[in-house]
Amino acid sequence: MSKLPGEAGTSFPSVSGSQKYAPSLTMNWLSGSQGVVLTAYHPSGKDQAVGESHAKGDEEATCSRRYGQYTMNQESSTKVTEKPPFDRSSSQDSLDELSMEDYWMEVENIKRSSENGQEDQEVVVVKEPGEGELEEEWLKEAGLSNLFGESADDPQESMVFLSTLTRTQAAAVQKRVETVSQTLRKKNKQYHIPDVRDIFAQQRESKEKSPDGSELQSVRTNENKHQGEDDQAHGKVVDAKELIPSVPEDTPASETDINLEVSFAEQAVNQKESFKDKTQRSRRNDASLPSFRLPKDKTGTTRIGDLAPQDMKKVCRLALVELTALYDVLGIELKQQKAVKVKTKDSGLFGIPLTVLLEQDQKKVPGTRIPLIFQKLISRIEEGGLETEGLLRIPGAAIRIKNLCQELEAKFYEGTFNWESVKQHDAASLLKLFLRELPHPLLSVEYLKAFQAVQNLPTKKEQLQALNLLVILLPDANRDTLKALLEFLQRVIDNKEKNKMTVVNVAMVMAPNLFMCHGLGLKSTEQQEFVMAAGTANTMHLLIKYQQLLWTIPKFIVNQVRKHNTENQRKDKKAMKKLLKKMAYDREKYEKQDKTASDADVPQGVIRVQAPHLSKVSMAIQLTEELKASDVLARFLSQESGVAQTLKKGEVFLYEIGGNIGERCLDDCTYMKDLHQLNPNAEWVIKPKPV
Repeated sequence: MSKLPGEAGTSFPSVSGSQKYAPSLTMNWLSGSQGVVLTAYHPSGKDQAVGESHAKGDEEATCSRRYGQYTMNQESSTKVTEKPPFDRSSSQDSLDELSMEDYWMEVENIKRSSENGQEDQEVVVVKEPGEGELEEEWLKEAGLSNLFGESADDPQESMVFLSTLTRTQAAAVQKRVETVSQTLRKKNKQYHIPDVRDIFAQQRESKEKSPDGSELQSVRTNENKHQGEDDQAHGKVVDAKELIPSVPEDTPASETDINLEVSFAEQAVNQKESFKDKTQRSRRNDASLPSFRLPKDKTGTTRIGDLAPQDMKKVCRLALVELTALYDVLGIELKQQKAVKVKTKDSGLFGIPLTVLLEQDQKKVPGTRIPLIFQKLISRIEEGGLETEGLLRIPGAAIRIKNLCQELEAKFYEGTFNWESVKQHDAASLLKLFLRELPHPLLSVEYLKAFQAVQNLPTKKEQLQALNLLVILLPDANRDTLKALLEFLQRVIDNKEKNKMTVVNVAMVMAPNLFMCHGLGLKSTEQQEFVMAAGTANTMHLLIKYQQLLWTIPKFIVNQVRKHNTENQRKDKKAMKKLLKKMAYDREKYEKQDKTASDADVPQGVIRVQAPHLSKVSMAIQLTEELKASDVLARFLSQESGVAQTLKKGEVFLYEIGGNIGERCLDDCTYMKDLHQLNPNAEWVIKPKPV
C-alpha cells in the first residue's frame, strides 16, 4: 500500500538510567513535557468561537477541526522536533506493517457527517487550571484533602489510608502534597499548612505500632514482625507481609505473566534496569502480541462488581494513587482534567449524558446499566449478521442517518419506531454517532488524557497495567457501557474471516470515535497527527484484545483494602474498650458476647455456609486442600429439585462477608482453605448478585 501523507517515525519519552528510586520516599521526578491537556468537547465545527486569530487556512492543512471532537490543548512547553519525511517505525507498535488508511477514512466519514448537520452542540472552551489546582483535585479524589487544609474528611481515616500505601504510592502522594503546600504558601493562606514531612512521619509512626502496642510490619521494608499474641491466638489480624508482598529483587516475572500481587509501580522500579532502551518497541502484528495471562490465585480472582460499594470506593482511591505512582516512576506526566461543564439536553437519545440517559431508561427498564438505545443499536447490527464485509468501516448514507436520528428521538421511547427500516451499516453509523455525541467522552473527561498517554509507557505489560487501573477509575455508567462496546467489537472480530475486520481494523475505525483528540488553537504537524492516530489506535487495540484482563481488580489492591479494614477494626475495637472501661462494664463479659454463635458451634477446620435462598439453608463444610467455591455451590444445589437446580445454577454465588473485607463474590476456582486462612473471621453466604 502507498503511504499516507504525514506518516512518521517518532520517539517516545524515556526514563533516564540515572533516575534512581530513593527508599526515603523521595524521587527525582522527570518533568514530563510530552503531555496534552484536555480542554473541552466541541462537537461544533465553528472554530471561530474558539479563537478568531487563527488562520483560516489551517482547516485545509489538517482534519483536526471538525464536529464531534474532544479537544486536547497541546501544552505550551511541549516541543516537537521537526523531522524530514520519515518511514513507519517504532511509533506504530503492533500496527507497523498495516496502513492507517482505515483510521483516516473514518476521520473523513466523521467530517462528512458533521457537514450534514448531524452533530450540533455548542463549543466549550475550558480555562487552563492554575498552579496546584489539579493536585488539589487529585488529593480530594484520593480522600486526602485534609492533608493540605480544612476538610470534612476524617483525618484518622486518612492516616489509616496512608499506612496501607507502598513506597511508590506514598511518594506520589508526597509529591502532590508538596506542590499544593507550596502553592498555598504563595497565596498566603491563613490556616496552618502541615509540613509534608510531618504527615509522613505520622504515617511511619502509625505503621510502627498498633493501638494495642504490638509492632506492625512497615510497608516500606521487608521486616517480618509478629502481631500481638492475643491477635494471633484469635486470628484477628493477617500479617501485613501477606497482604502487601515485597518486590522480588532478582526474579523478574515472565513477559507473559501479569503479576497482580505486587504493586505495578513497584514492579516498574524493579524492572527499570532491565529495560535499558525505553524507546525500543515491539514491531509485531496482532498474532504476535504477548498472550498475557493471569496466574492462578488460590484466594480467588476479584473482578469489578465483586466487591461491596464501600470497599470499591477504597479500590478506586488506591487505583488513582497507584496509576499516578506508575506514571511518575516511568517519567510520564499525568494530569487529571476537571470535568467540563457543558450545557446539555435533559432528555432524548443523542447528546445526553450517560447518567441522565440511564435515569430515564431505568424508568422503562428498572436496573438497566447500559443505555437502551445503545443495546438496541448493537442488537440491530447483530440481527443483520456479523459476517457482513466491512462492518463498522462502511458508513451509512449521511442524509439517511440524520433522518433516522430525528425519528428515533421522536419515537424510540413510544415504541413506534420501525427498526426494519434501519439498514445494518446505518445502525453501525448510529452507534458511532452516539459515542461521538456524548457530552463527555466515554473514557471520561478526567482520564481521557491518561488513556491517551498509555501509548508512551515503555512496555506492553505496563500499558496493560495502566489500562487496568484506568478502567477501574471510570464512572460506573462509562465502565459498563465500555464493557458492552468491547464485547460487541470482539464478536465482530470473531467473524473476521468473512467480514474482513481484524482487531487492528476495528481498532483503527473505532479510535476516532472514542478519542477525537486534535489540537485546539495550535497547528498540528503531520508527525503529531500521525503519532496521535497510531497511539489512540494502539490503545483501542489493547482495550479490545485484553478486555478480559482489564476488569480484574489487582490482588495487591484488594489486600490493601483488607489491611485498611483491619486497621479500622483495630482502632474501633480500642475505642470500644476504652468506652466500656469508662462505663465500668465487665470487659471479659463484652469479649464473650462479641464472639458469634458460629465461632462457638463450628470446630476448627470447618466452615458454616448459609444459603437463605435455597432449600438447604445452612451446611457445615470440612475444609480440605482441594475444596473450591464451585464445590461448595454444587453441594447446596444438589439438594434442589431438578427444575430449581437448573434455575439456580448461575444465579447464586458464594460470598465472603465480613472479617477484613466488606463483601466479596467468589469466583468458582477459589480454594476455600487458602481464603479462610487469609480471612479467618469471614462469614460464608450463598446468594444472588445484587441488581
